[in-house]
Amino acid sequence: MKTVHTDLAPKAIGPYVQGKIANGFLFASGQVPLSPETGEVIGTTIEAQTEQVLKNIGALLTEAGTDFDHIVKTTCFLSDIEHFIAFNEVYKTAFNADFPARSAVEVARLPKDVLIEIEVIALVK
Repeated sequence: MKTVHTDLAPKAIGPYVQGKIANGFLFASGQVPLSPETGEVIGTTIEAQTEQVLKNIGALLTEAGTDFDHIVKTTCFLSDIEHFIAFNEVYKTAFNADFPARSAVEVARLPKDVLIEIEVIALVK
C-alpha cells in the first residue's frame, strides 16, 4: 500500500490520511469544501462547495496518477437532499466519459457544518 498526500488538498484533521493506493485503486478519504491553504470553508452554496470539493478530489487524483475518468465509485453526503439537483449540475461537469457508480445520501451533519462531502474510489492508471 502507498499513502497519498498532497498540499493541494486539505490536510487530514484526524487519525486518517488523504488516500491510500492498494491493488491498483485509490481509496480517497471524504473531501469537504476546505481551502488547502487556510483550512477554511469555501463557499456558502451547494454549487460553490461542490466545486471546491471537486478541486480537492482532483488534486488527490493527480497526486495518485489518475483522473476523474478513472473513478469507479463515489459516495456523496449531502446535508440536505433538497440540494440534490443543484449538486448534480456541478458534479456532472467533472466527468468526460461514463459516470462512476454512486451513492448520494442526506446526513444529519458534516464537519464544520459544510453542505457536501464526497469520497471516491478510483483506478490508478
